[in-house]
Amino acid sequence: MEPLTEQRNVTGPLVFGFLRLVPVSRARQLALTTAITEYCRRHELTLAGVYMERCSSTPSAFMGMLDALTATRSYGVVLPTPSHLGPKAIAAERRSQLTEAGAHLLLIRGAQTAPPGGASPTLAAGGTE
Repeated sequence: MEPLTEQRNVTGPLVFGFLRLVPVSRARQLALTTAITEYCRRHELTLAGVYMERCSSTPSAFMGMLDALTATRSYGVVLPTPSHLGPKAIAAERRSQLTEAGAHLLLIRGAQTAPPGGASPTLAAGGTE
């Protein structure tokens, strides 16, 4: 008899984490990183890495993550809350870029599920699609 899926080493969809850390303490950074890691573990997602934006005037972390998403054909991005995409204007642009890349947006807290066929990536709270 074959073992149950839960008893096998199953690789889940590949995702990246993203944190906007302007400014936060080292303890907060660690707590947020741990939250992303734990979310991925609970939902059987393979976390490829966590990108961290530390300066609001330099979006290189987001652009690097976007490049990695495209290159690896990853499933999506995990964020603790929607605010990690940045202020409203920046967040709207970033959501658009994620949509163009075909990435799903997975939020640990504060999610609103996008309507089917909507212009924004899927927002899932507490789980994946």
